[in-house]
Amino acid sequence: MSNIEDYVPVTKAKSQLLDLVRKIADSDDAIALTKNGVPQVVLLSMKKFQGLLETLDILSDEKAMRSIRKSIKEAKQGKWIDWDEVFEK
Repeated sequence: MSNIEDYVPVTKAKSQLLDLVRKIADSDDAIALTKNGVPQVVLLSMKKFQGLLETLDILSDEKAMRSIRKSIKEAKQGKWIDWDEVFEK
């Protein structure tokens, strides 16, 4: 995941909101909005937000995570299935 690209005071963000949205919209970056110098909220693109929600769904699915862990373990052991075997007609 990318780091916070910038820290912007909320008072400054009010006057620059459209520019901030344009900066983040097609980016993988995030901007933290601060109040009294302390980060309070994060501005990120809808695509990035949806990706984070999807990741949380996968991480909270015990069956999917068991399968992922099993696959990683097998890969580390060199257990591979040949391409032709997987996509055999």
